[in-house]
Amino acid sequence: MLKITKRSDDRVDIDLAGALDADMMRTGLDDLIAASEDVRHGKMCYTITDFAFPSVGALGVEMGRLPKLFGLLSKFDRCAVLSDADWLRKAAEIEGAFIPGLEIKSFKLDEGKEAEAWLDAA
Repeated sequence: MLKITKRSDDRVDIDLAGALDADMMRTGLDDLIAASEDVRHGKMCYTITDFAFPSVGALGVEMGRLPKLFGLLSKFDRCAVLSDADWLRKAAEIEGAFIPGLEIKSFKLDEGKEAEAWLDAA
């Protein structure tokens, strides 16, 4: 499941659980691109539970949308990543070190209040 929610003019939330097939990836990424269209200096909360690697078809869909996805990066200033997997939290923070202008901080799933406070402090 990949669910995109636009919570406000400057906030988009992503919820990812389990494995994704090509159709779920296509719908989710299209929803993310649409929800992010008018965002400026945005905040994102990305919650990942029960992570499973996407199907090959889903990865192909993602690759096809990379130019648009890279364009989204400049719309957001902060991204909180909540996950039940330690390695995903570490990978998110490493990724954030390579994306200019986007600060990524990771949190455990039970640290939702801390993640919200961090996002709101921006």
